Formats: sequence, structure tokens, C-alpha cells
Amino acid sequence: MIWDLEKYGDKTALIEGDRMITYNELSAHTHELTAGLKNRSLAFILCSNTSECVTGYVAFLNAGIVPLMIDAAINTQTIRTMVESYKPLYIWLPAEAADEHKDYSHIRSMGGYSLLMSDTEEATELYEELALLISTSGSTGSPKLIRLSYDNIRSNTKAITEYLKIDENERAIASLPLNYVYGLSVLNTHLYAGGTLVLTKENCYSKKFWDCFERNGCTSFAGIPFMYEMMDKLGFTKKSVSGLKTMTQAGGKLSPQLHEKFAAYAAEKGISFVVMYGASEATARMGYLPADMAVAKKGSMGIAIPGGRFEIIDENNEVLEGAGEKGELIYYGDNVSLGYAECREDLKLGDVNHGRLQTGDMAYKDEDGYYYIYGRKKRFIKITGKRTNLSEVEMLIKDQFNIVDAACAGEDDSLDIYITDGTLKEGISDYIFGKLKINRHLFHVHVITEIPKNAAGKVQYAALKA
Repeated sequence: MIWDLEKYGDKTALIEGDRMITYNELSAHTHELTAGLKNRSLAFILCSNTSECVTGYVAFLNAGIVPLMIDAAINTQTIRTMVESYKPLYIWLPAEAADEHKDYSHIRSMGGYSLLMSDTEEATELYEELALLISTSGSTGSPKLIRLSYDNIRSNTKAITEYLKIDENERAIASLPLNYVYGLSVLNTHLYAGGTLVLTKENCYSKKFWDCFERNGCTSFAGIPFMYEMMDKLGFTKKSVSGLKTMTQAGGKLSPQLHEKFAAYAAEKGISFVVMYGASEATARMGYLPADMAVAKKGSMGIAIPGGRFEIIDENNEVLEGAGEKGELIYYGDNVSLGYAECREDLKLGDVNHGRLQTGDMAYKDEDGYYYIYGRKKRFIKITGKRTNLSEVEMLIKDQFNIVDAACAGEDDSLDIYITDGTLKEGISDYIFGKLKINRHLFHVHVITEIPKNAAGKVQYAALKA
């Protein structure tokens, strides 16, 4: 069991519209949902920011049923492919989608969700410590999954709760999807601490979202870089939001300029602004920048979370100890996942990572031990023999032209820049030519309708050329 829901009794666990659900009520709903279900079986949850989705997630984990979190908005064929690949015994999904699964029978309903059970009841062998599955692709429905254990969830939840100082008085708003580990970590930590999660399907760019925030007495907001970029465009830092005590950011690197701007805003308003670093492969969080260092260490992702540690290695796997030495970031902690699954048979595998994660991020630390990410190991190309960091080129363009929608891809001696505003094409071309000192025939600026992103707002680089 992950959560002791009855510990917090009649305190409010969830708010959805005008409805308040106490911890006792949530506990009763979870028992009702899983009554008579088979322990150590596989279940799919088609996720939405609703109380039914939360109930399914909590119920399955506490009952020893292993859920896979999938975005309910992805297309039907993709979900069918996932079902065919992994053959879950149960599917917990919005009721209107139930008829799309012909090999499953309806066994119960709760609110707007239905529970389906496979007609074949084909057993799936699961590793005894396997607790949760997360897709590596938010939108494409890739069969490749991340395998998380009960200890992974417990340790990361405890660490995040500790450094963010989350307690029974905290009230978060669900600004991120629950099939995304960042959004899920907000739920996990507040249930662990006895806090409250306010559920909404509005996005943070709308007035309705912030009206919901203030109306329900919310205290914290969690966002990814794209969300902060859009909020900045809409003049968020010129406003005040009553009750806002904490703002967290993860899901990629915020530009140093925007980091500084939001840190200064938070300092002025008495808000804790905490930049964090993580990955699904580490359950959620690996590092954080304490709020009191948000201005002084702009651009840094901070230090390791409680119970974790970092090191930097060179191409020969030698540990680099000195300040400013650049290499790949390695993380050690109890929250490092068990490993991947690429087919149903892999669900019986044990722990292959053993608490060590090669992040694939290139980093260095300063003289005070604060870490800085400067690119991805696989996001480098060579232009006339010179290593070029695609993430850095993206950041340069966004900062220079004050735009949100820009992405870079390519291969050696061929840099592809994608934008959505055609009026900037010539300016960006001139800027890159002058900034990078490379021949114009080695790079191309493409104007496309939109930058492809997954439900969590991350750019889908593989889809750019398409």
C-alpha cells in the first residue's frame, strides 16, 4: 500500500468543480472499485484530470494492481496497439470510449468512468516489486515503458515532500496531465502529506484556470518551460495571484533570462520559486534549486534531492570532480526506475538499473556545487567538424527573437530550424549565419504550422520533418 488515506479522515483530498472529496470518501471509492479484482494483474488507465482517474490510480496501486498511465486523448488506434502489445486484464477509461474495446466486458462504473475486464483473462507475469508503468512517449503510444517500483514511488514522494515542505495545508492545482510524471508527482506528494489537489481541465493560459485557483484557495502552481514562456507572453509577472505561495518548474530547462524574471517576480511577491530537474526514469525528481538561491543561481537546476547524489563523467567514464568540468550527468538514488519494458515479457524483469541512471544530459557544476545542464548527449551535431548543441541553438533563437515556438533538429553538416512565424525566417537566417559562423547552405529555416508537442508540452523532435 502506498497511501494511508484514512489517516487524514475528513480532510479534503480532491476538489472537482463544486464537489469536495474527503480522504475517507476517496478511500471508500478505491475499495469499491477494486473489490473482487485480481491482485498482481495489469491495468490500463486512460488518464484525464478527473476524480475518477485519480481514484483508479490510487485504487490500483494500493491494491497491488499495476497500472499503465496513458493519455486518454491519444488516438484510438494507438491505444489498441498498446492493448494488443501488453494485454491488460483491466482497462479503466472514460465511459464514452468503452465500446471501442470489443474483447473486454464492462464490469463496473464510477462517475464518468467504466472498468472493463478482458474476456480472455490471460495472465501477465509481473515482477513482484513492479508498481507502475509510464510511457516514454506522451503522445505516440510507443510500446516502450518505464517500470517503477513501490520503493521508487515512496522514496521520490518523500523527498519531494521534504524539500518543498508540503503539508496538510497545501492545496495544489492540477496544471499538468496525470499520465505525466511531473503531474503525477504533484498528486503523490499531496496525498502523502494530507494536502488537497484541485482538479481542472482548464490550461494555465486561461482566465478560468486562475479564477479556479483563487476560488479554491490554491497555494501552488507547477509548470513546464513552455507554460512559463506562454505565461510570460501574457504578462503574468505584471499581475498578483492571491494565495500563491509556491511555483515549481521542471520538464526541461527554462532560459536563464526567463528563470531570472520569474525568480525576481517571486521574490517581490514573497513566493517560493523552485526550479527542478528530473526524468520519468527517476520516478520524477532528481534535483532542485532551493528558492533562496533562485536569483543568485539563475540557469542552474540545483542540487540533488534528499537521498540522491550526482556525479559527472567524461567519455571514458572517469568521474570529473572539478568545478566547470563538463561531461554526462549521472544520478544515484532509490527513485531510479527498475528499467524499461518494450514488450509484455519484460514486465517480469527485475531491477536492471540498481539505483544508477545515466541521464544523457551534459552538465557541469560550479564552485558551490550547483549543477547546470547545457545540452543533451544525443542532441549534438557537427557542422564542418565543430560540435553544435541543438538545445543551445534553440535557446539562442528563442531569446534573440522573443518567441516560444522554435525547435532545432538535424544531422552532421545539416542544421534544421523550425519556426511558426514566417516573418522571422530571414532574420533568423541572418542571425544564425552571423552567430554560428557557418555557411548558409549548411542550415535551413523551415516555417511550419505548429511545433509538434506531446501532452506535457515537450517537443516531439522525431515528428518535426513529417
